[in-house]
Amino acid sequence: MSGRAQLMWDDQVTAYDFGPGHPMDPVRLKLTWGLVRAFGLDARLKVVAAPPAGESTLELVHRSDYIAAVRRASADPLAAQGGSEARYGIGSMDNPAFAAMHEASALIAGQSVGAAEAVWRGEADHAVNFAGGLHHAMPGEAAGFCVYNDAALAVARLLESGAERVVYVDTDVHHGDGVQTAFWDEPRVLTISLHESPRTLFPHTGWPEETGGAVAEGGAVNVALPAGTGDAGWLRAFHAVVPELVAAFRPQVLVSQHGVDTHVEDPLAHLAVSLDAQRVVAEACHRLAHEHAEGRWVALGGGGYAVADVVPRAWTHLVGIAAGAPVAPETAVPQEWQEQVYALTRGSVPARMTDGAAARWTGFDDGGYDPASRLDQAVLATRRAAFPLHGLLP
Repeated sequence: MSGRAQLMWDDQVTAYDFGPGHPMDPVRLKLTWGLVRAFGLDARLKVVAAPPAGESTLELVHRSDYIAAVRRASADPLAAQGGSEARYGIGSMDNPAFAAMHEASALIAGQSVGAAEAVWRGEADHAVNFAGGLHHAMPGEAAGFCVYNDAALAVARLLESGAERVVYVDTDVHHGDGVQTAFWDEPRVLTISLHESPRTLFPHTGWPEETGGAVAEGGAVNVALPAGTGDAGWLRAFHAVVPELVAAFRPQVLVSQHGVDTHVEDPLAHLAVSLDAQRVVAEACHRLAHEHAEGRWVALGGGGYAVADVVPRAWTHLVGIAAGAPVAPETAVPQEWQEQVYALTRGSVPARMTDGAAARWTGFDDGGYDPASRLDQAVLATRRAAFPLHGLLP
């Protein structure tokens, strides 16, 4: 099932750094790249550094006045932190200004745009940018640790290049609100987001009733999972919603966002998913790309704040799957990488590429609907809201 694969990487993406104590610690990117290399996966695919996204590319999603504000904040972070760019979401606790913020953000965006271009032009079947997936940034506002919305920019580049049907699947614990907003009225794009319920987590959007604008009804699909959902429920929800919709939409490209803050150890959310279940979903996205999009797959990172013991292992699995060299869950974590972790964090990590979870689930249609299950209630709400808009039965 594997084809040619490309990994987008430039060491300078680690300059995307909101400062000491901020959850979005760039060490997670350094450690992921280190683990990818420790397993030799960099030799199993083409490693490419794309140029930063330029002004015209950024304007596919973002307003010019917002880009100008990011540039000003980059040049004078202290002034921005004082509130001069507050109307653009810059200078808040979530999105503090930092030197060269524009340059680092545009570089990450460039990697995702480059991934989309490579896949669309046929230079690669799969392309991964684990530094990307910054899905909260709005056309005119930074939000949720995200300055430029590289995920939306990748989809926008595909449309600009001639794609007529793109599916975006977001499995981050937070709603993919920025991407949904960007394509709310775009019938060529289907956004599907599985996330913790808006009742209990930022950005407090992503209800099942959010199904797209008047000219793109059904273009947005949202599964709002109850807090505490673990592997069986998360996988049940994914497989109850995503495959049927992808098949119905018949995308030319699948773009997926693999935020790993669904993990039970993540400090910023309330789901209880394992590394093993996250790997199962990455495999499912790979399979869906081959089944419905001629293998065209752009895979992005996203959230994830257990920066040493979860994020690098999860995204290394993602890279391995894309490269056609999946890492077996029972594989031992290389000693040299454990030493890198200690050198950078003074911490230790799990010894293997698994949490030891079975990652099993019962299919929604096979196992029957349980009216007492909050998880099943959430799934059914989504299917009732979205499935008929695609000619499917709820």
